[in-house]
Amino acid sequence: MKRLLAALLCLIAAPAASECRQALALGLDVSGSVDSQEYRLQLDGLAAALQQAEVAQKILSNSAASVRLAVFEWSETGHQRVILDWAEVRSARDLDRISALLNNTRRSAAPQGTAVGSAMLFGAELLSRQPDCWKRTLDLSGDGKHNLGPHPRDAKRALQSAGITINGLVVGADDPKHGDKRYVQAGELSAYYKAWVILGPNAFVEVALGFEAYEDAMIRKLIRELGGLILSDAGNTARP
Repeated sequence: MKRLLAALLCLIAAPAASECRQALALGLDVSGSVDSQEYRLQLDGLAAALQQAEVAQKILSNSAASVRLAVFEWSETGHQRVILDWAEVRSARDLDRISALLNNTRRSAAPQGTAVGSAMLFGAELLSRQPDCWKRTLDLSGDGKHNLGPHPRDAKRALQSAGITINGLVVGADDPKHGDKRYVQAGELSAYYKAWVILGPNAFVEVALGFEAYEDAMIRKLIRELGGLILSDAGNTARP
């Protein structure tokens, strides 16, 4: 009897599991076109973006319905590395831990190719592990077009009924050998991602003119992605 009472007390005292209002998987391009400095700008830029006041406020706006984050790197077909497996974000301390993890992540050897379609499929598989979340979003960053593996067009077609949103963040990189072509490259990549990558209602592409602008572009992107399901603690917490 005493054991039964103790078990019941534990159940009563245990906090109720929060609902998940959004699962957000972020895929970062680490293919051969991304050098070591650009790699750090990407990782540190994401870490800083998660700490930005408006982004943090949107993530933490409703303690009863949290946001879950996952981060992975991608390059060629079959080469994806999960940096952060699914983590529920319920406090500023959680965001601090995630940002610290990103800041302390070091680059590992990766193939040179750019398999955008494979990254889409891998991100979708990650999101499939969060079926209870109200919204599931893949946030795919890249500075180049597909050059091997399944074409993004085919990946997009295969994911039409997956119930996920795919947004893009394209980086117009400067080429010292041929002058500054960031605007041209960003425009071409933006059109490419709009045609073959992004998926779902209200899907969009954000643009960074060089990796130096990655942090600001990620802030804009996260604010927009997280803005559609903001339900405050004081408001209605019913599923939309």
